[in-house]
Order: sequence, then structure tokens, then C-alpha cells
Amino acid sequence: MSGLDELRISFFQECEDLLDSLGEGLRAMSDLAAAGNVDDDIETVHAVFRAVHSIKGGAGAFGLDDLVTFAHLFETVLDEMRGGKVGITVDAMHVLLRAGDMLSDLVACARDGVTPDCERMGQLLAELDALVDGAGGGIDDAPFEFVPTIVSVEAIETIDIVEVAPETGLGASNYSIRFAPKGELYGTGNEPLALFRALQQLGDLTVQADVESVPLLSDFDPSEPRLRWTLTLATEATREEIEAVFEFVADVAELGIEALPDPGKRPDGGDTPQDRTHADAAPLRDKAQPFSGDPPPAADIDETHATEATSEPAADEPQAGLPEPARSAGPGSPSATPSSAAAPATIRVNLDRVDRLINLIGELVIMEAMLSQAIESAGLASDSDVSNGLDGIKQLASGIQESVMAIRAQPLKPVFQRMHRIIREAADATGKQVRLVTVGETTEVDKTVIERLVDPLTHMIRNSVDHGLEDAAGRAASGKPETGTITLSAAHRSGRVIIEVSDDGAGINRERVRRIAEDKGLVAPGTALTAGEIDNLLFTPGFSSKDEVSALSGRGVGLDVVRREIQALGGRVTIQSAAGEGTTFTIALPLTLAVLEGMLVEFGGEMMVLPLSAILETLRPSSATIHAIGRTGRVVANRGELIPIIDLADAFGVAEPGEPEERDVLLLVECEAGRRAALAVDVIHDQRQVVIKSLEENYGVIPGISAATILGDGRIALIVDPEEIIASAGLDTATPQLAANE
Repeated sequence: MSGLDELRISFFQECEDLLDSLGEGLRAMSDLAAAGNVDDDIETVHAVFRAVHSIKGGAGAFGLDDLVTFAHLFETVLDEMRGGKVGITVDAMHVLLRAGDMLSDLVACARDGVTPDCERMGQLLAELDALVDGAGGGIDDAPFEFVPTIVSVEAIETIDIVEVAPETGLGASNYSIRFAPKGELYGTGNEPLALFRALQQLGDLTVQADVESVPLLSDFDPSEPRLRWTLTLATEATREEIEAVFEFVADVAELGIEALPDPGKRPDGGDTPQDRTHADAAPLRDKAQPFSGDPPPAADIDETHATEATSEPAADEPQAGLPEPARSAGPGSPSATPSSAAAPATIRVNLDRVDRLINLIGELVIMEAMLSQAIESAGLASDSDVSNGLDGIKQLASGIQESVMAIRAQPLKPVFQRMHRIIREAADATGKQVRLVTVGETTEVDKTVIERLVDPLTHMIRNSVDHGLEDAAGRAASGKPETGTITLSAAHRSGRVIIEVSDDGAGINRERVRRIAEDKGLVAPGTALTAGEIDNLLFTPGFSSKDEVSALSGRGVGLDVVRREIQALGGRVTIQSAAGEGTTFTIALPLTLAVLEGMLVEFGGEMMVLPLSAILETLRPSSATIHAIGRTGRVVANRGELIPIIDLADAFGVAEPGEPEERDVLLLVECEAGRRAALAVDVIHDQRQVVIKSLEENYGVIPGISAATILGDGRIALIVDPEEIIASAGLDTATPQLAANE
């Protein structure tokens, strides 16, 4: 991969962060516009402008003309808003929100080499242009063409950056330092700016960059940097103290330190910084921002903003591409210090590497279980050196596993942010006014789960807008606000992540759902169905309540896809609805797809694992608490409830002849729909952490089984799916209550 390709990848990675900031800022502006409090947070407008400006600057460096053209007009509108010439109104924000979506699409098209939707882009350009025209500062009707302009950098050779330390006077000696870093210097994480700051502590420093040998961007090779610096230092420090600053980079840079014969002259005969007017030079700490680890935005070089590449921004002008604390704080304020302005150090790692590490951790857990079993089989005492050593390994393995899982754990915020666009598009398609409220964006879940959540949530959001919310007339008739509200929330609960999509619409019309299901032959006419069973008809393949095909629905593809995708993640989706109050879809997912806390049980000679998150309690019932229902059904009385019993050996067809009818142990489990059952087993062996191995990828789908694992003795144990076991048993949702005389 060439250096230019790496820069291009870095640019698009930076665009992801900038687009996230852009989306957040536009939504904040939209909320403020709706509340009429835009003037309370004008910095948000500045932040949005900087994001668009940075994307445009980088796009110009790579010749992405469509992206530059659109971003140019976009930032022009934002600039007019900053100046108060374009009002931040609800209508204007509606245009800017869609423009933000278009900018995101253009970035994706440029990254993937896809032709953008020129018709949609032209329409939005016209709307943006109309906003500027309305401010009296319209843009020419002729289409904007981005013409790169070569910016002269000759002046850089004569720009001196001077810092006069208040506590240090003119030094007794002047030194000329020639510093030329090699590629290895940057590869080891060193930064010239940090070295210059260290020199600055020794005296008065002048920094001059030599850019004559710097190649064009198309010829740039990061392994061979060409940038050189000449530094002049007036200091009372010794030569050895100066060399100590460069001690750790001496082998990855060319360094020359020369004492100047005349403290009042530089080697080239020019005046020293002390002979110059300090008003003509900016302090080093003001010019150089703390190193953040991310590449700075590319300079903008179009004709309109050419001066920005060579001139300093005004004192009150936000600086594009700088960290937020550096923009908002002055040099003397506490927040401008490096300790408060520096962002946490981060690195980008290929997800495949993390996956391989997690697989190795899983194998470590399996080997640990095998060692435990080998020690037990050998009859070693629990307090032996070998057992104690294994306990230490277990603790270390557990710590490593938690740390690796934390690496993969990512907040749901990026997914939730994408849903704002889905809401806008669905609202435009249906003509409804919709507001999205998000709760729990910082809830963390496995990266793999996050990536596969986008499509199910998109279906559910569109379904809520299209089917859940009434139109304006219907909401007015019900006494509701004209704008409907959809709430997207996430939280950790009982070792799982629970995501809910709620609307304040009319709720499910169960009579209509039943009638449609009968007309489509999904259920037989006259079949007795509970409210929960009618709601679950919405997940039936081919079910649709729309008579006409629209952009959002009517094709019979939707919630059945949602259920299938959520189940593939080891999760469950359920519905709760109240007439006139709205509907809530609840998704329950495992926090990770790699490791599971489970209970190892045995029945019918088989060893299987039950997920610990589904188990409420274990019971060893007496014959007096078990009651027969019908010919084969049995229930157990527990805390005032009659809970149906499911014999796992019968459910999986592994019951051996001559086994007792009643098993010794019951495990009370509950599924996401609230249904409970008591699963009968012979023995509970222990509770352990098991590594999940997919059956679908390696074998196929097995009813009642969600995955498999490898035990310490090398045997394969299947992981039971309690939800599917209860559903296949045909148990009613409601749990009967004991009679008063029981």
C-alpha cells in the first residue's frame, strides 16, 4: 500500500468522526430551532461549520470534486448562519439535516468508488442556494467549479516562531540546531513538537521549517519524511543539556548542534529573534497545539478560502480541525494546558485481530477446564501446589478475558445516531411529523452485535413510523400532539442488553390483525388466540397490513426478518401494545457472542448447558407440590403459582427406557415474553463459563439448541435454548394462579 493510499484511508476514517460530530451538531441546532433558543449555543453552529470545512479541505486534497462542490455550498450556508444572515429556523434545519445525509452519502460514494445520486444532490444544492439567496448573498447561478490554486509556501522560510519565557532572560550563548527526523522517528511514536517544547524550557527558541525538499502529495512517502527544521536557541544551558533533549531520538534523526560565534547574529547573518518586534511573531505554545495522535485536516486550497492556508484566524474565529479545548480556551486559561486538552490515546486495530485474540482466549478457557478435570482425575489435593497454581491461572485467564471483551465492547451511540436519518426519511415518505428520543446511547455491547443490529432496528423504526403512529388528523382526534414520538432506549439487564423501540401511536388493532391473518390463510378462522399470540402474527412471514405497496411497506417483508436476524444473534424480540397508548418492541441480546455463563446439567445420559441468565431458581420438589394436568401434563406449585414442567429428556428424545417418570431437579426459567416453565433434569453438575461455538456455521440448525461448547474432558455439550423449548411446548403466556384452598 502506497503512502497516498494510507493517507486516503486516514481521511475517510477521520470523516467518520467528523460526520458523527456533524450529525450531533445538526440535531442540537434543530432542537434549539424548535425551541427558539438558537442564540443560547452559537458554538454548536461553529462546530458544525468546522466539521463540514474539514471534510471539504481533505476532499479537495484528493480531488473529490462532487464532495468538494457540495461541501462548499453547505459551509457557505453555515457561514451565513454564523454571521446572522441566514436564520436558524425549523425549515432551514430541515434542509440542513437532509444536506448532512447527502454529505454522508457522498463520502461513502467517494470511499467506495460509487457514482452518487446526482439528481438528489442537485436538488439539495438548489435548496441550499435558495437559503443563501434569501439572505441577500446569493451565489451565482452558474454551477460551482472547484479550481485548485497553488499556494505559495515561500513565506514559510522567513516565518519565525518565537517564545520568550518570562522567567528566563537572554541566554549567554546561542546555538543553531539542525534537526532532520527519519521515518523511524514517527514509527516509534515520537513527535518533533514535543522535542521543541522541551527545548523551549531551556531558553528563547526560534523555529524555522525547511520545506524545499517536501514532495507533492502524490509523491509523498511517509517512510521518507523530507521536512527539516533549523532552530535557534538562546540559553544558559550547556551543550550536554541540549543533547539530552534529543537523547532518545538520536538514532532516528539527523542532528547538528553548533554554537554561534556572535550571540547577536544567526549563521546566515540575519538578526536574532531578540532584535525583532515580538508583535510580529506568535509564541510557540500558541501556534502549536497539543499532539492528539490523529492526522490534522488537510488545508483548504480553493480560491474562496485560499487565504486561510497562510493567514492566522481572528481572535474570535474558531479554528477548524483543532481539538475542542484548544479552540475554546485562551493561552492563559487552565483548560488550555496540555494536561486538560490532551485526548485519551487511542489506536485503530483491525477487527480480525481482536477476533483471533478472543478465539485464543476461548481456547485458553477450554484448556483450563481440561487441566481442572485432569487434576481431579489424578486425585490431587485441593491445596496442592498444582491446584493452587491452576487457581492462579484461572484468575489471570479471567482477567485477560474480561479485558479482551472490553476491547470489543462498543457503545450503541453510532447505531442510535443512524436511526435519526431513518426517522427523517420515513417521516418524509409518510408525511408525518416524528421526533426520535434516544436513551442509553452509552450502553456497551459486543462489536459484532452492533454491526448486525442496524438492519433489524431500521425495520422496526420504519414500522413504528408507518404503522404505529397515526397521521396528523388521527392524532388530533385522539387529543395527542401533532408530532409523534418514537423512543429508542438501551440498558443492561440480567446479563443481557435490552433495546426497546416505543411509539405513542394508536397501538395494535388486534381485530384487524386477526382478520388479515385469516384472509391470508395464516390462521384458521375461529381459532382461539390470546392477545400475545395475535401480536406475534406480525412476525409471520408474508404478513402485511398494507393493501398497497409503498416505499416503506406492503411487500410482506419486515418483522419476520427482524425476528430471524435477532434470533441469529441469540436474542429474542417481543411486543407489548395498549390500544390508544402505543406499542413497544423489546429486543433482548447477549452482551457478547463469544462466552456464556451457564449451568451444566445432565438428563437422559446427556450433558447440556443452560444459560444462567434464563434461570430464576432451582427446585428439588416433593411429590406433594407436583400436580397432574390432563393425561401427560404436569405442573409444580411454587410461591402461589402453578408452573408447567417440561422434561428435557422427553423434549430432545433422549429419555431412556425404565427411567423414573419424575426427575429429581427442576430449573425454573423465564423467557423474554414473561412465560415461565420448570425444566426437569437429573443432575446439576456446576456453574461455569463456556466458549460458544456456532452450530449453524459448523453443522446446521437444531430445534431447541442455540449453540455448542467444548467441555474440559473434550466432549461437546449443546447449549439449550429455553425460549424455543417453552415455545415448542405450546405453553400459554399466562401463568395460572393457585386456588385459594391450595
